[in-house]
Amino acid sequence: MVRWLHLVSASVWVGGLVTLGALVAAVRREGVDRSVLQVMARMFGRVSWTAMGVAFLTGVWMSIDLIGEPALAVKLATVVVTAGLAAYHQMAAANQTPRTRGIFQGLILLSSLGIVAAAVAL
Repeated sequence: MVRWLHLVSASVWVGGLVTLGALVAAVRREGVDRSVLQVMARMFGRVSWTAMGVAFLTGVWMSIDLIGEPALAVKLATVVVTAGLAAYHQMAAANQTPRTRGIFQGLILLSSLGIVAAAVAL
C-alpha cells in the first residue's frame, strides 16, 4: 500500500507538471487573462504540494530498506533540488517575467524526471 501511494503521488506530481505546461502554453496562445493562469497555478500548487508531501512521507518509509544504495542518494538529492526550485518558483513567480517562469518550470520538470529516473534505478 505504501509503494502504491508513493507511485500515485509521484505520478500526480510529474504528470501534473507535464499537463500544466501544456495547458499554460495553450491558454497563453488563446490570450486568456493572466488571472486565469494564476488560478490554475494556485490550484496546481495545492494538488502538487500535497502529492509531493505524500511522496516524501511514503518515500521516507520505503527508504529505510534502501539505505546505502547509491541511487537512493541521487534520488534524495534530486528531490531536495526539485523541492527547492518549486518552493522558490512559487514564492517568486509573481515578480518574474514569463520567460523566467518558463525556465523555472522547465527546470522543475527536468529535475522531476531525474527523480523518476533515479527511482527506476532502485
